[in-house]
Amino acid sequence: MKRSIFASLALALCCAGAAHAQPQAAGQSDWPCRQVKVQSVAVAGVWTGPSIDGATSWRDDAALGDLVARISARRTPIETAQKLVGDFATAAGDKRKERLTALFAGVYDTLEAERHAVLAGLDRYGAKQKQLADRLREETQTLRAEQDKASQDKASQDAQKLKDASEALQWDLRVFDERRHALSYVCETPALIEQRLGALARVIEAAID
Repeated sequence: MKRSIFASLALALCCAGAAHAQPQAAGQSDWPCRQVKVQSVAVAGVWTGPSIDGATSWRDDAALGDLVARISARRTPIETAQKLVGDFATAAGDKRKERLTALFAGVYDTLEAERHAVLAGLDRYGAKQKQLADRLREETQTLRAEQDKASQDKASQDAQKLKDASEALQWDLRVFDERRHALSYVCETPALIEQRLGALARVIEAAID
C-alpha cells in the first residue's frame, strides 16, 4: 500500500518537474504547460487587411459591439459567424471596408483580452501546483519519519500519527493528480483562441474584398 503511494507520488512529481523544466524567461517560472508560452498574438500574424491602428469605434457602437461579442464567442460556429459577417458587410454599404476593419479590431481586442486572462489563470494554476508539490514532498518526509519510528521501536509506534500522515499524503496526491490531468485540456485553450482569431480574420478579410 505505502509502496504504491510513493510510486504514484514519484510519478506525479516527475511529471510536474518536466512541465516546469521548459526554458522560460524571467517571471514565467509558474507556467505549467509543455507548450511554449506566447504572451501575445501579433496582428500581422493573422490579419493582412487594412491597419486597425486607431480603429476603436466598435467600443462606442452598440450594434458593432454586439456582433463582436457574438462572433468572438467560441460557442458560435464559424459558419454562423461567416453569415453574420456577410450580413453586416452588406448592410454597411459603401462603408464596408471601414466597418469591417473596426469589426476585426473588436474581435482582436476581445480575443486577446480573453487569451491574456487564460494565460494569467494558467500561471496562477501553475503556482498552486508547485505549492502542492512542495507540500507533497513535506508530507512524504513526515510519513517516512513515522514509518521509521515505528520500525525502530514498535512499542512507541503512534498509530494515529502514521494514519493521519498517510491519509494527508493520499488526499493531496489525489488533488495534485486531478489538477495535473485537467491541464492537458486547459493548456490547449490559448492555441484554440488563437485559431479562432485567425479563422475570423480570414472571414472578415474575405468580406472586405
